[in-house]
Amino acid sequence: MRTLLLVGLLALAGCATSGGMPPVDVSGADVTNKTLANGDTIDEYRVGGQLRMVKVTPAQGAPYYMYDRNGDGRMDSDKDGVSPVYWKLYSW
Repeated sequence: MRTLLLVGLLALAGCATSGGMPPVDVSGADVTNKTLANGDTIDEYRVGGQLRMVKVTPAQGAPYYMYDRNGDGRMDSDKDGVSPVYWKLYSW
């Protein structure tokens, strides 16, 4: 029973983010806010005029993030051309 509890706690700790820092440097970024007709909010983070991170906050649901990790000005995509989306599940 203790082993199962320990495995559960370790899995939860692995999902947690440390300090809420994004995986890209957005310090000193210019933030542009847009609100869509359906109530969704889009925050664009630009550093030196280049888009580095996008935060989408749906009218209902959890916010999610898209990043430009390599600095080419485009949101990253995997080998199939699909942009990965990141949710912040838990933090403390």
